[in-house]
Amino acid sequence: MQKTPKKDRYRIGVIGAGAIGLDHIRGFQLHPAAEVVAVADTSAERARQAAEEFGLPEAVLDYAKILSRDDIDVVSIALPNYLHAPVALQALRQGKHVLLEKPMATSGRDAALLVAEARKQRRLLMVGQNLRFDPEVQTARQLVTRGVLGDVYHAKTSWSRRSGIPRIGSWFTQRKFSGGGGLYDIGVHALDRCLYVVGDFDAAAVSGSTFAKFGPQQRGDGDWGKSEIDPRRPFDVDDLAVALIKLRSGRTVLLECAWACHQPLADVNGSHLFGTEAGLSLPNLQVFRNGENGYVTEAIRPLPPLVHPNRMHHFIDCLLGEATPFVPMEESLAVQRILDAIYRSAQTGREVRLPAPPARRAKP
Repeated sequence: MQKTPKKDRYRIGVIGAGAIGLDHIRGFQLHPAAEVVAVADTSAERARQAAEEFGLPEAVLDYAKILSRDDIDVVSIALPNYLHAPVALQALRQGKHVLLEKPMATSGRDAALLVAEARKQRRLLMVGQNLRFDPEVQTARQLVTRGVLGDVYHAKTSWSRRSGIPRIGSWFTQRKFSGGGGLYDIGVHALDRCLYVVGDFDAAAVSGSTFAKFGPQQRGDGDWGKSEIDPRRPFDVDDLAVALIKLRSGRTVLLECAWACHQPLADVNGSHLFGTEAGLSLPNLQVFRNGENGYVTEAIRPLPPLVHPNRMHHFIDCLLGEATPFVPMEESLAVQRILDAIYRSAQTGREVRLPAPPARRAKP
C-alpha cells in the first residue's frame, strides 16, 4: 500500500472504452470519493459515447494525455492484453495508482516489473479479479481457514463455454494483441478463484496442454465486447486449455477452461475442493461430508462480505485507508507465472518447474 498522504477525493482516468472500460467507469461512479474525469480510447466514437453516457468532462484518443495530467490520481486500464503491462508501467512511473484488468501482463517478467515499480513508487497496483468479490467465494475461503474441510489436498476448477469465443476476428483471438486465448480470458478467473479459496499461490510445477479446435474453423463464436472485427485475421490462440498444477505444499490443482466445446450446459464455471474432513463446491456453495446418519450435503449461506462487492469501490476504499487490497499484486504475479508455465508446458510437452519465491529459497 502507498505511503503517500490520503486524500478525501480521488480523480480517475479510464483508459479503454470497451465493455470492460464502461464497467470500470460505472463502478467508480458509485463511490462518493471517486470522480471519473476522463476516458481514452483509440476509437473516437467509443470515447465520445462513453463520455456522453456517463457525463465525463473529457474524452481523448491518446491515453498519454491522461497519464500526463497531475490532477489525475488513479488510472484504470481496460485495454487489450498486450498493452496491460506497458501502459500500467507508464502510469506507475507518472505517480498514478493503477487498477488493471486481468491478465496482469502477457509474461511473468513484465508482471514482475509492475510489482517492482509499484513498490518503488509506493503506489497501489491491483488486478481486478472480480470473482474474488463474490460472497460465496469469500465464504468458501473462510470455511477453509476455519478448518471445516480439514487438510485441503486437491482442487478442481473450471470455466468452459459451449459457444463463447469473444467474437472471432477481434483482438481476443489474435495472439499479437491478446497474448493467449481462453486461458488468459476466463481460465485466469477460474485459477485465481481456486488458489484464493485454497489459500495457496506457491506453484512448484505445471503440466499443461492447449487446443484450438473450434476457432480456426470459425465455430463457437460469442457476442462479447465492442472491439473491431477483422475476419481476415487468423485465429491463432487457444480455445481450450487444461493444466495440472503442483503446489509446493504438496497440494494439486486441476484447471480446465474452454471458450468453445461440446458439453451439456452452455456455461460451466465452478470450483471443487477436496479435504480430509469434507469437500466443497461452488457456485451454489455446498459442503459434503460424512455425518452420523450417512453422507451429508449441506447448502451454505454466504457470510457477510469481507470487502465491498464492487472492485472499483473497494480500490477507492483502499486508497482512503478503509480497506486492505483484496487482490494483492504478489498473488496476481504468482498467477501470471503459472499461466506462463502452462503455455510453456503446452509448447514443449514437458512439465515446467517454477522457482520458489525469494523469501522461501534456502540460504547458501
